[in-house]
Amino acid sequence: MVALLLVVAGRVFVVQGFDPESYASKAADRRTQVSALASERGAILDMNGTVLAQSTVRYDIVGTPKVNTTTETFRQVDDSGTVRTVTRDQGLQQLADLLQMPEPEVRELMTGDALFTYLAKAVDPGVERAVVDLGVPGVESRPVKKRAYPQGAVAGSIVGFTNDQGGAAGLELTLDEQLTGRDGERTYQTGADGIIIPTAPLEVVPATNGQSVKLTIDTDLQYAAQEALEAQAGKLSADWANLIVVEAKTGKIRAMAETNSVDPNNPGATAPEDRGARSVQAAIEPGSTEKAITAAAAIEEGLVSPGSRLVIPSGYTVNGQFFKDSFEHGTEQRTFAGVIGSSMNTGTVMVGQDLSREQRYGYLRKFGVGSSTGIPLPGESAGLLAKPDQWDGRQEFAVLFGQGVSQTPLQTTMAFQALANDGVLLKPRLIESYLDPDGTEHPVETEPGSRAVSEATAQQTRDILESVVTAGGAKDIKVPGYRVGGKTGTAEAVSDSGKGLDGYTASFVGMAPMDDPQYVVMVNVQRPAGNIYGISTAPVFNNIMTRVLSKFDVAPSRTPSVSLPQKF
Repeated sequence: MVALLLVVAGRVFVVQGFDPESYASKAADRRTQVSALASERGAILDMNGTVLAQSTVRYDIVGTPKVNTTTETFRQVDDSGTVRTVTRDQGLQQLADLLQMPEPEVRELMTGDALFTYLAKAVDPGVERAVVDLGVPGVESRPVKKRAYPQGAVAGSIVGFTNDQGGAAGLELTLDEQLTGRDGERTYQTGADGIIIPTAPLEVVPATNGQSVKLTIDTDLQYAAQEALEAQAGKLSADWANLIVVEAKTGKIRAMAETNSVDPNNPGATAPEDRGARSVQAAIEPGSTEKAITAAAAIEEGLVSPGSRLVIPSGYTVNGQFFKDSFEHGTEQRTFAGVIGSSMNTGTVMVGQDLSREQRYGYLRKFGVGSSTGIPLPGESAGLLAKPDQWDGRQEFAVLFGQGVSQTPLQTTMAFQALANDGVLLKPRLIESYLDPDGTEHPVETEPGSRAVSEATAQQTRDILESVVTAGGAKDIKVPGYRVGGKTGTAEAVSDSGKGLDGYTASFVGMAPMDDPQYVVMVNVQRPAGNIYGISTAPVFNNIMTRVLSKFDVAPSRTPSVSLPQKF
């Protein structure tokens, strides 16, 4: 016994005399436990604050019956710091009251030799905090993060969705860093039996929630656009359709709608090819909408004016390349406005051939063709615009009327935005502002933009576009009370395999009111069935442009419409 006492005394002397801090630290490390405090992912809101995506943090309450069963009493600390002894029965009753469960059910779950059981799932943070404060042996919480999309498929292709790793598509992916918060942690100490030591230090590092983002999109307008597109695409048996609404003076996107839009609550129900935003991902030939750029370039270079007179043959040959129009005609006497008004390839080439290859290429680039817009959505295509020294004998003229070049619907829309904005091309805006967790808002400023053509050229081109509606080939475009202008487009659609052509693309891009253009609306329908020249995008355009002008309180036109002579 003396020898044993000497050994114990020697050990105590070593522990307390030589390295007490080390041994104390090791003991504390063994007692220390860390549990996570989940952060909330920032919300995605529309321009009015309507929630498109939001996160909730909930907690699962779990237990270790083996620990609880063998614990007769434990200690609790009340709000005043007083430590009191609580029996197991009292602790289980307190737990049952907090979880709003029958006490016998809680007792049954927490009795036995099991190492794990669920007591409650997805309780709110207030209940979780109260459960942890009870300190019932063998009971702890685990954070569960959930993402919800209250608007369903409305703007689904823009918002995107998440997976277990974070953002997986759309803005959820590209803005993942801003939306993601930083988890906190709770550090406490337990005894050898797993019971929390109530008098030991408790350290809490609070979670930091992610930033929220407010979009330029209007949910009501987005919904109306998607509904109108679905109806028209169904009527025309089209593969897909899309629509874009842009504010001319700011570049803000008020709607970017797609058919078959993904519901972020259940992305697996949508085919992979339909989950993204074709408005920025699909590079297609723009067709005759590109004639607006050719018209602006020719006017800017002084080659023509809207009233210039041209004698148009039934077909036109230049450098061995023959061009004809979509309708049969003999020799016609047309103004340049009439050439664009009837969408004549012949007259467009006759005028555009006097632009050098470099000028044709340069103006396309000035209007944003061949360059990505920088919109914060994944998979944006820059389109395909070959350099002029790579153009073949036909392509150098075909680009004048939107063939031999591909661009996204958004690029086409922004080219018309430049014409509506007195010749200044802006970058499209999808983000209105970022919001800190405390509500501090950080607006995103509109960038200055770049000049594509002069203000005078833009005005003359707009007069031509208005005449397309008042006197040309788009007389079915009507918005009561407002002057409207725009251009139709028809192009052959490249097959999904990239080999050959297998249909058509029908589109219309218009702006209003023409006395002071405020909004640009682009409608695009891919591979509609039937005679392409009988396909109209007017019903969708008329519907949505009317809604846009009304919703944003744009004053009706107070000046007479422009109707330039089409023939002489």
